Amino acid sequence: MATPPPSPSPPMRASCGSFLQELQELWGEIGPDELERDRMILQLEEDCLNVYRKKVEQTRKQKADLLQAMSLGEADIQKILSALGERESFSREENLGGTLMEQLAKVEPVLDGLRRRRDERVNEFLAVQLHIVRLQAEISGTINHGDPATPLVDETDLSIGRLTELKTQLNELQAEKNLRLQKIDVQIKCIDEMCNMMSLDLKKTLYDVHPSFVELERIKSMSISDSTLDRLAGKVHALNQEKKQRIWKLESLGSTLIDLWSLMDTPLDEQKCFNHVTSFSVSPNAVMPQGCLAHDLIEKVEAEVKRLKHLKASKMKELVLKKMTELEEIYKSVHMDIDSDHEWRILTDLIDSGRADLSELLTNMDDRITEARELALSRKDILEKVEKWTLATEEEGWLGEYERDQNRYNAGRGAHVNLKRAEKARILVGKIPSLLENLIARVNGWEKEKGIPFMHDKMRLLDSLQQYTSGRQQKEDEKRRLRELKKLQEQFAAEQGATYGAKPSPMRQLSARKPLGQSSNVNIIGGTPNSRRVSTPISRKGALSCGKMKDAGKTTASIPANYVALPKDCSDSSTL
Repeated sequence: MATPPPSPSPPMRASCGSFLQELQELWGEIGPDELERDRMILQLEEDCLNVYRKKVEQTRKQKADLLQAMSLGEADIQKILSALGERESFSREENLGGTLMEQLAKVEPVLDGLRRRRDERVNEFLAVQLHIVRLQAEISGTINHGDPATPLVDETDLSIGRLTELKTQLNELQAEKNLRLQKIDVQIKCIDEMCNMMSLDLKKTLYDVHPSFVELERIKSMSISDSTLDRLAGKVHALNQEKKQRIWKLESLGSTLIDLWSLMDTPLDEQKCFNHVTSFSVSPNAVMPQGCLAHDLIEKVEAEVKRLKHLKASKMKELVLKKMTELEEIYKSVHMDIDSDHEWRILTDLIDSGRADLSELLTNMDDRITEARELALSRKDILEKVEKWTLATEEEGWLGEYERDQNRYNAGRGAHVNLKRAEKARILVGKIPSLLENLIARVNGWEKEKGIPFMHDKMRLLDSLQQYTSGRQQKEDEKRRLRELKKLQEQFAAEQGATYGAKPSPMRQLSARKPLGQSSNVNIIGGTPNSRRVSTPISRKGALSCGKMKDAGKTTASIPANYVALPKDCSDSSTL
């Protein structure tokens, strides 16, 4: 609906009328005809209409502009409200009243406020999206090629829900970044510890992974990309492998040092320089000292091991021969036999030829010594019983000599001591049969278990025991025969005296005997402490003499009357 033009003020109307009156007066004076006057008045009216028409058109255009501005404002308001995600709507009829100018004056502040809110929301979206894009570039590694492009904000959706989603995404990316930074921090600390142990340059090591790890002034953030994490993990793994190799090498060198020191009897003062190597140990919670795995330290230990090995080669012959001496002593201590001359000759030839591995040869000698010790230990119980048996046989021999001594009861010097010894010897000799039985059983069990004969001073012990048992039995048999023969002789002499009335001749005096204290060869395996071999119970000469007497005992009638004394070899019990 058009608005009527404002009515002129009274002064204005008066001016128009006065002008028209003055114009008519002038025309009256001038004298134009009526037609001219009407034409001029009509022209004036047409001009006035044109002015009014132009003004009306201008006013209509102003109204249209105002309506368009109102429409655009309302559209912007609805658009901004929709973008902000607000459900309220703006209606001119509900929110505005008055003229168009008044309505427009009310719309503009609302629109300005919404636009400010929109711009603030856009800036907020932009900040979040910039942060997201930067974090994504850091994680992907593309940030190393330059700053990421500024993201475009979708102004059609500026709702709180969309902003919340972006902030959630941002928080997730930030958490991922923090997690990666923690991993990097842990791995860098691990690298620092290993570089500290191995005396490596930490900065150079980290720079090889990524330069951002060692930049003093961090213009750019630390790289957290997958490729950087992979390179960092690879560096940690490589350092761990290097650490394990150095630990293994150092432990091996330490063990070698200890072995070489033990072999060559190195003084403690020389060993102190490498105590940190020989006492080196790796425990899960222990903090390893700085430089304990340094390459210089390992080279120093390697040089020492090389020096000792060179020294070992020069002393190896002496060590091998020393081991051989030790082996001989072990065999000798348990009465085992070893061909020393042959062994020494073989060792000397091997060492002098240079064909033998001295370390292997020394190891073989250690193995032989270990086997010899184990064998000696298994023989210990039997050897103790052999000692008891040997002592008993010595006492048996002494007791035989003592009982053959006709002056043993004389009240001479030391007679009471010998008497006490004889009493103890009789008890000990009485235990010989059970001792022999036990010893033979143990030797048989040992030989069955080991599968080898039990040798004692180059003879099989069972053979010695059987020889001793046989000799002891022969001794008892000879004693019994001699007693029977003596009894027959006495009976024959009595019969001859009754027949012829002749007095029997006295028996021949016994031969001189060895003084007490000297050992005899009767039934003793090695009659002295230095030799314990079983000797033949009866000498060849005594056996022959006793054999003749046996034949004489069977034919007593053929014995001459004056043959009443026993032969010297058979009457002397020392030959039994």
